[in-house]
Amino acid sequence: MENSTSGERRAVHSALAQVLVDQPERRAWHLGEATLEPDENVAGLLEQAARITLRRGDAVGGMRTLVRAADLTPPGPDRSRRLAKAAYIGAESIGALPSARRLLDDARHTATEPRGSLHSAAAAAVLILNGDSEVDTAHTLLVDAIETGAHGYDAENKELVDVLHTLALVCFFGARHDLWQPYYQALEKLTPSVPSVLSVLGKTFSDPAHTAAAASEELDGLIAELADRADPVQIQRTGSAALYVDRIGDVREAQWRLVRMGREGGPARRYLAGLIHLCLDDYLTGMWDEASVLAAEGIRLCDTHGYTAFTWYFLYAQALLAAARGEADQADATAEGIIHWGTRRKAFAAVHYAHHAAAVAALGRGDFADAYEHANAISPAGRLASHVPHALWVTMDMVEAAVRTNRQTEAVAHVRAMREAGVDRISSRHALLTEASAALSAAGDDEALELFARALEVPGAERWTFDFARVQLAYGARLRRVRATTESRGPLGAALSAFQHLGAQPWTERAETELRAAGGRKRGPGTPKAHTLTPQELEIARLAASGLTNKQVAERLFLSHRTVGAHLYQIYPKLGITSRAMLRDSLGL
Repeated sequence: MENSTSGERRAVHSALAQVLVDQPERRAWHLGEATLEPDENVAGLLEQAARITLRRGDAVGGMRTLVRAADLTPPGPDRSRRLAKAAYIGAESIGALPSARRLLDDARHTATEPRGSLHSAAAAAVLILNGDSEVDTAHTLLVDAIETGAHGYDAENKELVDVLHTLALVCFFGARHDLWQPYYQALEKLTPSVPSVLSVLGKTFSDPAHTAAAASEELDGLIAELADRADPVQIQRTGSAALYVDRIGDVREAQWRLVRMGREGGPARRYLAGLIHLCLDDYLTGMWDEASVLAAEGIRLCDTHGYTAFTWYFLYAQALLAAARGEADQADATAEGIIHWGTRRKAFAAVHYAHHAAAVAALGRGDFADAYEHANAISPAGRLASHVPHALWVTMDMVEAAVRTNRQTEAVAHVRAMREAGVDRISSRHALLTEASAALSAAGDDEALELFARALEVPGAERWTFDFARVQLAYGARLRRVRATTESRGPLGAALSAFQHLGAQPWTERAETELRAAGGRKRGPGTPKAHTLTPQELEIARLAASGLTNKQVAERLFLSHRTVGAHLYQIYPKLGITSRAMLRDSLGL
């Protein structure tokens, strides 16, 4: 074929097309190569072939086939539509943003209708998200295309389903009640019925604290379908629907399929989604080393393909891991960068994620006032803000910070909001956090201990490694406070082992402190006089010797600062010292 003329090559392609009747993709491709002038019949066959190629997961091939179909389309609306669809695939699927911009410009130049196609709007919205404009700009563009187009509200119209999914993503980024209203209104108009994935996203991805539990059966159906589905679009969208109801574990293998496909050159946007979903689930389930690797991989992928709008997911994961591991300065710096980026673009979901990481960092260093401010910035104490999905991830953080800063009224109000919303019905993790939050805010010890025990007995709760260990730590600390020191050692020891495994240094130190105070761990070498101290006195002495104030020691050990002062008053004579400055030498530190 190398020495043949172009005419001879076209003749061969034409001949091959005649014998490949039962292979529509190959037949269409050969017809496309054999055709020089615009031909709507050939262009239509190429578009059908592109659909098959896309369902198979070959987004690059699908985009290429659509571009060829557009080249062979006579001037008119179909040419513009095919170019717009190719642009949409380039922007939303394969990460070819420069090519998508060029195709979108071509589609606009050839459009016979001023508003263009739905795919044109969706492609433009993705490009806007990854540019410097605000989320509201992309939102307005999409809503205008949906509400003023001549497409109607046919649920079988894949183009409409695609643009509604893009709208859901934009609404999620904005994290505001008003942004979601046009989405809900469009779903109400769809006929004959709303596609399950759009219906579930409207409940679990928008305002999960209030509506996620109602989507359980629909989501079960979507997840069941993935076993037999290779379509990466469906896998991605189901993963998004499963995220805030803690069901990524049920679709992990499908998400790994997206990642493996991406590593082999598959669609970058699907690859990115798989990484996001796995990364967040890894954090929740204690696979922190893998989460760290996937987050770094995601940042590299975003840089390579220009997906700047999605980098914050992975930066958040890095900040969250740093916060939990005690690298508070790194976590705070990363969170501050995300907040700056998200605020400028009105991408408040990113801002909320960043405040979560900063809250965890503050909890780790014992700055409960700062932790409260960050949690409150996501959703005010006493309510789960409408259409702020990440409010679910800081419920116990909010309550713990409120209790530790003497905001008992706010803590109780937040637990009430959790109960009224029924968040315990969303997943075992949220049932764990709800009961634990109620225990933290309980005024009486008996009620608190009963609630902690109930939290730790939630079926499947142990899957959420870090959260479960935090509840064990709080339970053990409460037991120790009521002098049930022997009983406290079990949960405290289990929490310590979990924190050590995770590398959660601040919480490891806290668990060690509690366990030593309960007499559950041998004391380190000290001066001969140190053995005269009780376990609690020794721990108070160690913390005071480290430079902490009485108030800070009290916060660590769940005591009042007056109790700490009284203990120190008794400790000094036992150690034969007369001042706080002499503690370090006396303890052999």
